[in-house]
Amino acid sequence: MAFFDASRMMSFDLETTSVNPRTARIVTSSLVTIDGAQANAHEALADPGVEIPAEAAAVHGITTEYARAHGRPHDEVLQETVDMIKRGWEDGLTLIVFNAPYDLSVLRQLTGDFTVTGPVFDPLVIDRAKDRYRKGKRNLGALCELYGVKLDNAHDATADATAAARLAWKQVRSTYPELAQMSTDELMEFQAVEYYKLQTELREFFESKGRDVSNLTTSWPMIGDAS
Repeated sequence: MAFFDASRMMSFDLETTSVNPRTARIVTSSLVTIDGAQANAHEALADPGVEIPAEAAAVHGITTEYARAHGRPHDEVLQETVDMIKRGWEDGLTLIVFNAPYDLSVLRQLTGDFTVTGPVFDPLVIDRAKDRYRKGKRNLGALCELYGVKLDNAHDATADATAAARLAWKQVRSTYPELAQMSTDELMEFQAVEYYKLQTELREFFESKGRDVSNLTTSWPMIGDAS
């Protein structure tokens, strides 16, 4: 029976052209591998093949012109990212993804067949499940401040992936040590069930306020209709 070992992780983050995982294309992809005392980051800049909207460039700082001049072909970066994630799972690493339904659904939408074949740990879902009634923001910056985790440069893919790994380590080793007693299968089920509960409650609240809930998903770690 496998358990989540916080000393063996692969943390993943994308910066993209859109906040909608059904239409987003990759701008940067970063995978930070932590194996014991060794930490290695691999970041790739892609030419997404489409215009990068000004609002997206304002977040991650990469313009269409820069991506076209310096980025690798989009599909090459996509395939490399998927291959590295699969190798990480084959090597027994847990994939750390902050807000997994976004990043993993982007991969599924772009490839058409990406599937989750290994353990995923989502620091955002864990925080929401374990401290569900806390007020305030729950973005990466807010959680890093709450948990005392260093975030070097928000919205840089490698910085965000590194911060997510630090959050996961802090949650498992310090804040919620009971998570370390769960098998990876139990941990996956816990996150999926809690996410469903949280999103269902949020859906009901939004509906009571007359708000549109068509884009609110209850499926974790990927949205149910990503393909």
